Amino acid sequence: MSTSTPANETAMRMLPPGATVGILGGGQLGRMMAMAAAAYGLKTHIFAPDADSPAFEVSGKHSLAGYDDEAALVAFAASVDVVTYEFENIPAESVDLLRRHVPLFPDHMALATTQDRLLEKRFVAALGIPTAPFRDVANRADLAAGLAALGTPAILKTRRFGYDGKGQVKIESADDIDAALAAIGHAPAILEGFVPFEREVSVVGARDRAGGFAAYDVCENVHRHHILDTTTVPSALSAAQCAKAVEAAKRIADALSYVGVLAVEMFVLAGDDSPIIVNEIAPRVHNSGHWTIEGAVTSQFAQHIRAVCGWPLGSTRRNGRVDMRNLIGADIEAWADIVAEPGLHLHLYGKTSARPGRKMGHVTRVLPE
Repeated sequence: MSTSTPANETAMRMLPPGATVGILGGGQLGRMMAMAAAAYGLKTHIFAPDADSPAFEVSGKHSLAGYDDEAALVAFAASVDVVTYEFENIPAESVDLLRRHVPLFPDHMALATTQDRLLEKRFVAALGIPTAPFRDVANRADLAAGLAALGTPAILKTRRFGYDGKGQVKIESADDIDAALAAIGHAPAILEGFVPFEREVSVVGARDRAGGFAAYDVCENVHRHHILDTTTVPSALSAAQCAKAVEAAKRIADALSYVGVLAVEMFVLAGDDSPIIVNEIAPRVHNSGHWTIEGAVTSQFAQHIRAVCGWPLGSTRRNGRVDMRNLIGADIEAWADIVAEPGLHLHLYGKTSARPGRKMGHVTRVLPE
């Protein structure tokens, strides 16, 4: 970005083809964002600390540096027209530094709220949107009191840096207190009451700079070992339930003054009225939205790029019934069978080693309605 153009002025205009989008994070989400940006004639600059970052392979420029490297961050900001990110665990100090030099979307408020599970739960609850019951856990006494109030089973989660089942443990009885605290390294935590859900769903939607909101159809998710295994669209929810889920996501996005794609993960509880509660917010493109690459008119990655660049949001219309399956660890070994089957769309992330639990790619099938 030209140093002669004020950041707030740049933030108000549509970035033209040829502009550069800076992406913090070099994983598969950054990779797919960079590929989407290229289709619009936009350049990307990836900033990540790992030399083998998959996004480096598909971006015209990258910076290999830590997220706490101030000099590298300032140079990065000077080379781009807008900054976004592919994951939320970015130091707040780095975000504050960047936003003083270049427009950043989603902004620091969204990041700060969703980085901390306790702040996130309080934020959602304050909007009047149902969540699982929860308690702040700073020490053993807090955990004991929380279990007395919420009962067992319950889920103890670290307030920060948790994903794909990491940083959380299920507590079956009060006798498990010490083991549970040890399992999360005695980190500041949140205790959540166990909810008897029948299915897990998510709303992937986007909000533009003017406050416009567009959501994809609610998708149904199945997890295996705490990692997303499959996503199916449309979900089994009724039209009324889908409308309620989308409205909750929109209220969250509006309250955060959000710009870009976000995902809101929800539980559908058992019972005649099947209430829906919010589980977590992801302030970024999301694994449960990967189906949109072939399954929707505008992919979530293209939509995110459009939003942060000030472009109008694209159509979220579905192209058919869609199934998406993650390729985790050794699942990638089936790549030859996948490409041999008509109708399957294979996406590999360019990762060099297939460790257990590591997302290596995904496969999508789109069927007629």
